[in-house]
Parts: sequence; structure tokens; C-alpha cells
Amino acid sequence: MNYYERAKFFRTKKRLGQNFLIDGEVIQDIIDYANISPEDTVLEIGPGVGFVTEQLIKYAKKVIAVELDEEAVKELQKLNAPNLEIIHRDILKTDLSTLTDGEFKVVANIPYYITSPIIAHLLGEIDDLANKNRAKISDILLMVQEEVANRMVANENSPAKQYGLLTMLSQFWADVEIVRLVGRKSFFPAPKVNSAIVKLVVRKQPRLNLTDYSHFKRTVKAGFAQRRKNLKNCLLNGGFLRENIMDAFKKLHIDENIRGEKLSIESFGQLSEALLEAEKCNP
Repeated sequence: MNYYERAKFFRTKKRLGQNFLIDGEVIQDIIDYANISPEDTVLEIGPGVGFVTEQLIKYAKKVIAVELDEEAVKELQKLNAPNLEIIHRDILKTDLSTLTDGEFKVVANIPYYITSPIIAHLLGEIDDLANKNRAKISDILLMVQEEVANRMVANENSPAKQYGLLTMLSQFWADVEIVRLVGRKSFFPAPKVNSAIVKLVVRKQPRLNLTDYSHFKRTVKAGFAQRRKNLKNCLLNGGFLRENIMDAFKKLHIDENIRGEKLSIESFGQLSEALLEAEKCNP
């Protein structure tokens, strides 16, 4: 029986954002892009009825499948594999650092409406230097909405609507790339949008070396808070003092009419440091 016929027997739940991957070629590509060896432990998030899981257990030393849907858990249990551990739990309420002693890889076909929270849970926030989950993860392979994938890999030269907080969150603690696009017909039920597989190789050190990471986070959030306003006004609305903003802009030769989405991650780092310095000079 093919994946489509098997998926039809399961009652999918729209509230959980369930769209099961039924394309065998894409499933094999996930295995290949994850580069799984017989020594690897893999955390699979949202395995559903186990189409990817049943391939992962052939290649990995151990697969830990975290699934919220009780009916899907019952389907996973039918695999009855000695190297498969099934956890019936919300991934966002799971301390991933306790799942295994060593490092692990993450493979996930996640509900699109909680992509950002899951990335934050895996990698930690920008200023979370000692995140326990991230410390255990070597790399992540995510199936996400194509539009979300474009936001994850964007930069200051991308269309304005793509480059923003999700870009910062994804790229500050990982090297990110889209490895392939996936059409909507590869899923059952078919979603209304196309998807993409994104690979994140986790960094041991943050992308930038900064004095104050919480200050950087505050600067970035303010810079992207109001898309229609220029960066200066966004920072003013974010609680930064005009005098300090102008001092920082002058030091870095930043046009006061520039918008936040035109500053690279590195430039945001320089701006945060310059604002911090100005704040110390003008308490």
C-alpha cells in the first residue's frame, strides 16, 4: 500500500496542522540531507503516522519521536522498533536536553503556524547564551512553508517582507540554507501553499561577538517593530533616546531615513554597540 492510501485511513486534525508527507522521493531526500549515520540519535518532531519515522529507524542508532496526537502515537507504536522511543508530549513543553546523553540531530515536519516558537525552542533566543536545548543539537532539518523558508534565509538584500525577526532568530545561532522545494501535492491532505526543506547547522558560538546580547535583542526588535517607519523612528518608539540614536548613526555613517530591513545582522550588531556606548556617555 502506498503512502497516499495509508494516509487516507487516518483522520487528520486541522487544529494540529496535520499534513502528512506522502512523497517517497522527498522522504528519501530528507534521510539524505540529514546525513544520518548508524551512530546518530535523531529527534523527530511531529512524526504523525510515521512515514518518515519508518525510514529514520533504518539508518539511525536511535530515533526519539515526540508527537502530540494520541491517535498518531498509536500508529507509531505499530512500528515496534527497538531503536524507537515515542514520547506523547507537546514539543514546546519538552526539555530536549534531558532526552539523551549525547548530541542529536533534529528532523521535523512541523505545523506551519508554530514554526517560530519551535525554532526558538530548539535554538534559544538571541540573548540566550547558555540554552540547554541548543547545546545538544548538531543540526536541524525542517520542513516548513516556502514563504517561511525564504524568511529564514533572507538578508538585507532580500525583499523587505522576508527579512526580519525570524531571519535573526534562525541565523544568529545557525548556518541556514534551503536544500529543496516541495510541492503541495507531496502531502495529504494537500496544503494551500508550497513547502521547503531547510537545513540549520547549529553554531557553537553566536554569529556576533557583542558586549550585551540583551541590548542587541532590544535593538533588533525595535528596528523591525514598525515596517513602514524608518529605523530612527522605530528606535525612538522602542524607548531609545534621540540623542543616543543620532550619536550612533553619526558614528556608523547611517542615513537617518534608512529602514531596519536594509541593515545586515552585522550592522545591527554595530548599531547596538554604538547605542550602548552612547548611553554610557549620556546617562
